Amino acid sequence: MRGVALILLLAVLMPSSAEAAFEPIGLSVDGGEETWHAEPSFAVRWSNPPGVAAVHYRLLDPGGEAVLAEARIGWAAAAIQHLAVPPAPGAYTAAVWLEDALGVEGEPAFATLRFDDEAPQPVAPAAPSDWLGRADFPLTLRIGHPDQPLPLSGIRGYAISIDQDPGGTPCAEPPMCDTGETDLQGGTDVDALEVAGLPEGVSYAHAVAVSGSGVRSSLVGTAELRVDETDPVTQLSGAPEGWSRRPVTLVATATDDGAGMTAPAGGPVPFTAIRVDDGAPTAASGGSVAATVIESGAHTVAFYARDAAGNADDGGLVNGLRNRAPRTALVRIDREPPALAFAGAQDPAEPERIDATVADSLSGVDPATARIAVRPAGSGTPYEPLPTRLAGSGLSAHWSSEAYPPGDYEFRATVADEAGNPASTTTRANGAPMRLSNPIKVLTRLDVTLARKVKTAGCRQRAVFGGRLTAGRRTPVAGATVDLVERFAAGSARRERVSTIRTGVDGSFALRLPPGPSRRVVARARSTATLQGTHSSYASLPVPACVSLHVSAPVARVGGRPIVFRGQVQHAGGELPAEGAPVQLQFRLPGLPWSEFRTVHTDRRGAFRFPYRFADDDSRGVRFKFRAFVAARAGWPFAPAGSPPVEVLGR
Repeated sequence: MRGVALILLLAVLMPSSAEAAFEPIGLSVDGGEETWHAEPSFAVRWSNPPGVAAVHYRLLDPGGEAVLAEARIGWAAAAIQHLAVPPAPGAYTAAVWLEDALGVEGEPAFATLRFDDEAPQPVAPAAPSDWLGRADFPLTLRIGHPDQPLPLSGIRGYAISIDQDPGGTPCAEPPMCDTGETDLQGGTDVDALEVAGLPEGVSYAHAVAVSGSGVRSSLVGTAELRVDETDPVTQLSGAPEGWSRRPVTLVATATDDGAGMTAPAGGPVPFTAIRVDDGAPTAASGGSVAATVIESGAHTVAFYARDAAGNADDGGLVNGLRNRAPRTALVRIDREPPALAFAGAQDPAEPERIDATVADSLSGVDPATARIAVRPAGSGTPYEPLPTRLAGSGLSAHWSSEAYPPGDYEFRATVADEAGNPASTTTRANGAPMRLSNPIKVLTRLDVTLARKVKTAGCRQRAVFGGRLTAGRRTPVAGATVDLVERFAAGSARRERVSTIRTGVDGSFALRLPPGPSRRVVARARSTATLQGTHSSYASLPVPACVSLHVSAPVARVGGRPIVFRGQVQHAGGELPAEGAPVQLQFRLPGLPWSEFRTVHTDRRGAFRFPYRFADDDSRGVRFKFRAFVAARAGWPFAPAGSPPVEVLGR
């Protein structure tokens, strides 16, 4: 129909052969004749040949029927700026011809005006219903095709946007989408967009279909994209910090704040796994799994999980990238006790040293548990622990045998490894019972003598204390250390003095004791690794104080002036009380014992003075002997002592 109409129109407009034929040059439509427009107004342009006086134009519908009466522009126009087509979509035709000054009309030129303002049917992104993880990217996002009928202009493509706004739109100025906003161009079949990555959380994909004229779907199709690219957090419980003596049951627990650990419909199944050393993993769906480690040894335990988005920290490869390595823990199991045995024999040089060997190839020995103990053999009484030390694979204790009475003794060694496995033995490495008969060291003997030597008359005396040390059957012990202990009497400024000497080749020793208060002396031979210590009996050394007495005149007149007795109590190492020491003044007549006639006190330096008047006539012609005497008493560290006598003649 359209072709018939054009032929009729041409017949009407065609000039006769006698007329000069001329027409618009380069008639065109803004935007191009093949371009569909969403607005019903078009701009048509051309160039005029010489001699144009007026312009004629007419609009034909898609069927070739005139929809606009012929219009005349009374001057040589070169464009129609607003040529409106009917509101119905379609491909319209504009016919333009020219008129010269004589009113002769030329041949028409034609241009197609394509108009379509219909919106395509809505479309929707085909987003996955499950969470998206690292393994899902890059993501191919497909767009559903619009339903029929399609716009007359067809489908240019799809406009897509992805953001966090559930009400977002992919085009800036609806209802149009320009070419730059149309992400997929090429018709309905080009419907897949590759998304390299998205932020974690919930994003929204918005999509519209765009017609050939740029009109978009009136409704925006939106799909939710839930993204979780973070590995689940996996914790391991049950792993001991140190060694365990029993099988260890481990529990791995995984949590995930995104996709979670609950199995989705059709997505990757979440699981939690434990792998011991290089063995096959023990896995269970969901957020928890348990595994038991049984064998002794140090085991590396890896624990990991995969969430509902497929994120896993298992160290595997995903899309050419390696997952994060799983976390690990060390589980150490030692189910065997240490090997323990006493030494096969005692060391002759140190018979009191009790040795044992201990070995543990895994956890090692716990030093705090090492014990060697002793008790009388066969007694059934509790063992008495001995000071014990552990050095390397050796267990050693010192048994102070001299503190135990003679008899047979049995020993027990106990120890535990770091895992807590105990071990105990009462036998030697050769299988013999660990027993010893006490004494195990050679007995010694000290014979001593105390020889007094008088240096001066009266109180100042020295003594020599000596003796001999023998062992076994009277064998001299040379070079032994002997302590000579002097314990002074109460009241001495010094309570004890210890002097150390060594025995000679014949086992003898001697020490000259310095002056001092009365004392008791004992010799002590020290113990050695092979000899028992011993001590002598106590020897007493009483020492008198030095007492002197002087008289002012050898003759005393009866009834005359008194004579004065003066004296001094001297001592070495004794303290005088503040009130002095009591001194008895005694006299004696020929053939009679000494008799006290007065007691005086010394001053703090030991000096005393006493005037005495002879008043009895019976004293005339009598020769008296006088002395000062210091008696023994509590707190006085000297033996009784008297001064040399002095004589006085009474007249």
